[in-house]
Amino acid sequence: MIELTSASATAFVAQAVSVFDVGDGFVVPLLLKLVFILAMFFVVPILGGYLEHKVMGRMQDRRGPVEAGPFGSLQLVADGIKFIQKEDVIPRAADPWVFAMAPGVALVPVLLVLLVIPIGPGVFALDLELGLFYALAISSISTLGILMGGWASANKFSLLGGLRAAGQLIAYELPLILAAAAVALQAGTLSLVGIVEAQATFLIPGTDINLWYLFPQLLGFGIFFLAAMAELARPPFDMPIADSELVFGYMTEYTGIKFAMFLLTEYAGMIVMGGLIAVLYLGGWQLLPGVPLPGCEGAGGIFDCGWQGQLLGVAVTLGKMMLIVFLFVWARVTYPRLREDQLQRMAWLVLVPLALLNLAVITVAKVVF
Repeated sequence: MIELTSASATAFVAQAVSVFDVGDGFVVPLLLKLVFILAMFFVVPILGGYLEHKVMGRMQDRRGPVEAGPFGSLQLVADGIKFIQKEDVIPRAADPWVFAMAPGVALVPVLLVLLVIPIGPGVFALDLELGLFYALAISSISTLGILMGGWASANKFSLLGGLRAAGQLIAYELPLILAAAAVALQAGTLSLVGIVEAQATFLIPGTDINLWYLFPQLLGFGIFFLAAMAELARPPFDMPIADSELVFGYMTEYTGIKFAMFLLTEYAGMIVMGGLIAVLYLGGWQLLPGVPLPGCEGAGGIFDCGWQGQLLGVAVTLGKMMLIVFLFVWARVTYPRLREDQLQRMAWLVLVPLALLNLAVITVAKVVF
């Protein structure tokens, strides 16, 4: 059990028990959690990809994602069939083992992050005391797979794409961590479940008005959002791909299923970052600030829930995640790609100082209030 205290609310005990911890054994909870994580990994990113196809289809007047099948749903099916049919080509000069392992090294860390992201009251695989630290640390490993793919391809364009990805990670990991640290400081915990529950009891000093951390940390939210797009190499931060400069960057030599695995890494990464943003800044499964979920008790009415409250909480969290994915897609369609020097300058001269300022302000406010 995790005990959290707040200056604006009395202490409460967080529910850190997963709905998958059933019975007294080890095997059944493990199997249930594996099924849950795999379902999240394969189903939700497909929904994110479908959303991206639909949004870009409307914004860019593309026929396929809008008219291919009912509501454009067959466009993703056609893409999947295309990837399966393509020949798996490995360049003659490539390092075959590293070349083959790279997509897996990029993909698996995203799967591991899903272990600690709560998507509803009690609906999570693990509630680690260092959950936020774990999520940010594991998500960075995906860049190693990108660098491996770029180096092993024996292609200079691919190598440049991999090096750009490494430089981008170094530049944008710091503001991402500083923004997340400010949330952990305000919540008083690194547990992602604890951060959701801390938001349920966060009140404007001197009032009874509940707020999510989005409002006191609006600057931190903007920093985290931009850094997350850069970590995912999403446009306008897609310098590791930069098709007008590097053909297709680190993915130039990949075909078939391996190429699809890199794309799945991007879509699953959007879901993971959307989940982290929903947990850190948007109250997790809380319906509205100060509005309890039906059938739930405890602080803010967001845990100690029946199955109806748990299902509604899952729907609320997934809705917030898809909202963040929509914003990612919107930014992709709207803004042109940055130059490499502009990308690095934005990280070191803009986002890092602002992230330090945000952390300092939250620290002072935590001490004063």
